[in-house]
Amino acid sequence: MVVSESQSVADVCAAARAASRTLAQTDTATKDRALAAIAAALRDQAPEILAANERDMQAGRENAIGDALLDRLRLDAQRLEAIAGAVEQVAQLPDPVGEVIDGHRLANGLDVRRVRVPLGVVAVVYEARPNVTIDAAVLCLKSGNACVLRGSSSAAHSNTALADVAARAATGAGLVDGTLGIVAGGGREELAALATQRENVDLIIPRGGEGLKQALESVATVPVIYAASGNCHVYVDASADLEMALAIALNAKTQRPGVCNAAESLLVHRDVAAAFLPALLAAMDEAGVLIRGDAATLAAAGDERAGVQAADERDWATEYLDLTLAVRVVDSLEQAIEHIQTYGSGHSEAIVTHDALAARSFSRAVDAACVYVNASTRFTDGGEFGMGAEIGNSTQKLHARGPIGLRELCTFKYLVEGDGQVRT
Repeated sequence: MVVSESQSVADVCAAARAASRTLAQTDTATKDRALAAIAAALRDQAPEILAANERDMQAGRENAIGDALLDRLRLDAQRLEAIAGAVEQVAQLPDPVGEVIDGHRLANGLDVRRVRVPLGVVAVVYEARPNVTIDAAVLCLKSGNACVLRGSSSAAHSNTALADVAARAATGAGLVDGTLGIVAGGGREELAALATQRENVDLIIPRGGEGLKQALESVATVPVIYAASGNCHVYVDASADLEMALAIALNAKTQRPGVCNAAESLLVHRDVAAAFLPALLAAMDEAGVLIRGDAATLAAAGDERAGVQAADERDWATEYLDLTLAVRVVDSLEQAIEHIQTYGSGHSEAIVTHDALAARSFSRAVDAACVYVNASTRFTDGGEFGMGAEIGNSTQKLHARGPIGLRELCTFKYLVEGDGQVRT
């Protein structure tokens, strides 16, 4: 199933709507065979996929898009194998379609069951991440949804190659033509056209920065779940094990800085600042991290301040997606929570503490999709959570929150069975 460049957004979405009616009734074995075929095709056609990705990488280097975006864009043999492995993991997961969420029998004898069903057609709009092409496609297919993909121009060659491989493999394994479509090359006009396909698209999931979110908010008439920015924090409490806190802070910031679950700010309780900050600043400096610090952090740096600069109000609200970390010393757990509620994006927040009461207070008070106690924010990921893959991480509360996996791509219907009951 290859999408012709002459097809309009409306054509692709109409084909997906037609396909979705058949896909919703497709049995689990057929869907799993399609996913297995996609994984095999990714491995078989790796040279072609990597060659397409190199064209995008070369353009990215020429356009100086920056190391963080280049890292998001890059595919290599190891990453492609990880993508194929994630496809196989999704195939092994239980099929959510038809799952009985709950049920009961009414006094009049009617049996009422709430059953999970596909949404229908899901459009995924994403920036610079070619892996999302496959993650989105296989999660949609497994959950019985047709999928329309729109990647960014920076990954156009990679996305087209991946979507073509996946589409051909899926139809070859028995899925209906039109199940997976891709639109590309039309700029904001194309985005607006996709975002207003109310007759043929049931949900749009954008995965990107605030710019993409704002562009959709201004035009979308289709329901949207925003997998948006991650201004994530690590808070080191007064009772924290400082070696653990250092390891968590380093991992959360440096393991892969250009992703939405990387920490952007570190909050340190004043009672441990003198003992913790010198070691932290030295470790971050060795890792190449630039510190934007408050007055207490600057004082802890002393004369060795080459990699430490004064923070301003903008730093607390910035998602750097790079080797930059904002650091602030706070007087209490309550002040840390207040800071997070003011500047956080509702994505992932962590506390390092040995105080069970502090952990409980933090967990209850912090309003975020994922809250961690003594662990790195980098675990907010569908694969890490056992979902096989994810389309993104929702910072909303309806109807999905956190990693968007198979169940989050379903809605439900009530099935009511009787034996002739009529209402009086």
